[in-house]
Amino acid sequence: MKKTLLAMGVLGAFSSLAFAASNVTLYGLIEEGVVVSKAKHKDTIVDLKAGFDSSNRWGIKGVEELGNGYSVGFILEQGFNADDGSEGVAGKAFNRESILYVNGGFGSVAFGRTGGLAFAQSRAILSGWVFGTGYGSGAWNAIDFVAKRMNNVVSYASPSFGGVTIHAMYSNSGSNELAVDDKNKWSKNGHYYGIGAKYANGPILSSLIFEATQNKNSLEVDGKEQITNHNPKYGINYGLSWDFGAVTPMFAYQYVWQDQGNKDHQFGLSAKINAGGGAIKVGARYTFGKNDGAAAGTEDKHNAWLVGAAYEYPLSKRTMIKSYAGYADGGKAWKDTADTKYNGYQVYLGLCHKF
Repeated sequence: MKKTLLAMGVLGAFSSLAFAASNVTLYGLIEEGVVVSKAKHKDTIVDLKAGFDSSNRWGIKGVEELGNGYSVGFILEQGFNADDGSEGVAGKAFNRESILYVNGGFGSVAFGRTGGLAFAQSRAILSGWVFGTGYGSGAWNAIDFVAKRMNNVVSYASPSFGGVTIHAMYSNSGSNELAVDDKNKWSKNGHYYGIGAKYANGPILSSLIFEATQNKNSLEVDGKEQITNHNPKYGINYGLSWDFGAVTPMFAYQYVWQDQGNKDHQFGLSAKINAGGGAIKVGARYTFGKNDGAAAGTEDKHNAWLVGAAYEYPLSKRTMIKSYAGYADGGKAWKDTADTKYNGYQVYLGLCHKF
């Protein structure tokens, strides 16, 4: 009788633990592949690359229902490099995302570390470019951006009104990922402000985003300041995609400007095509602008174009083969820049597994 009671008690304890943990999920992604790249004026490089499209990560997320339509949740996500096992960002336990959020009839409010509205992570709303922020030089932010991941973020997303949601975000550290000291007075910290609208209704997905950032909290490394232009930087991103079933065409536009810095327009046309049990992704991007801070006697105008194509084939619900080929070419001030962002090609073949 005692053994039966003991067994029932042990089973009851495990049942309670399983129930308590049923709303917590461990997840992750590992992508590894081979990249062959050639930048102008440089040698051809063959490299084993981790996270060429989808960055390697593992994470824990969970949510607790509070009743009356309210819930509290969290996301803790760490990036890493699968080829050598190193941290995505040295010294940060959850460098990709670390947020606590509250959902309710008012919408959603989140606090912590996450990506900007026009970048990635759970609070971002960027749309209109088939390669997103992945695929190497094909990434929408490969040439210019306003904000990537930031600390000390407060983010708000409204309820949906006929498919429209309003999003706002603020960071007290700005977009300078090198900055670790954000304990100065408010006026001397970096700052990020973002506001946007997203429309998702059936086959249509669209977003309009305005961002502003100012980096006042830059660091010195080896006696050199990493960010020298403290003027505010602004960006507008618009994206639109329409899913017709077999084909999803997309359009994207970006304008980024900064006094004593670049002022760039960027246009992108792309599409996702279902074919052969997988998906073909094709895109063409054109960037042009001028450098407002160019030294006298130097070329201040620049441009660059990129064409890219990818094919993704699922081996299962969790495992996918990915391939990509892209070529970029720059003109005027970027004509002879030995950088794969402006001049050169990339060819990729890799395997991606989600868990």
